[in-house]
Amino acid sequence: MDSKNKIIKTIQQDNEMHFILSPENEWPLGSPAGKMLTDTDRQSFVYVFDHESGYRYAYFQQESWEGLVEMLLNKLAPVIVWNDEKVHLDGAIEELEALILNIEGNDNYGETFSAAVEEVFRPVLEQVD
Repeated sequence: MDSKNKIIKTIQQDNEMHFILSPENEWPLGSPAGKMLTDTDRQSFVYVFDHESGYRYAYFQQESWEGLVEMLLNKLAPVIVWNDEKVHLDGAIEELEALILNIEGNDNYGETFSAAVEEVFRPVLEQVD
């Protein structure tokens, strides 16, 4: 997976949570695939994009997780922003919620990653319980 497409900042704007990609990157993404994965080696959640050459990815490292928590708690629409481009992340909320619930208490994702997810996403997990 290409890890250059990292979220560098999160900003709430109206009913959206904007996840900002570095402006130095070329627009590397494609069409939102509606899928999220984990990359435990990079301690990241990964949103998948369909691209003519295969798949492309946007990486949500721990520094951006507070934005993900706010997005889930406040039901904000997730949007990737690069320079003046905006792309809505179809399916990201449902995919992320499912991942978080699956990660809770599950060390198959690695103890370090699981513990970090449980700590940062505790408000979301408490809302579900």
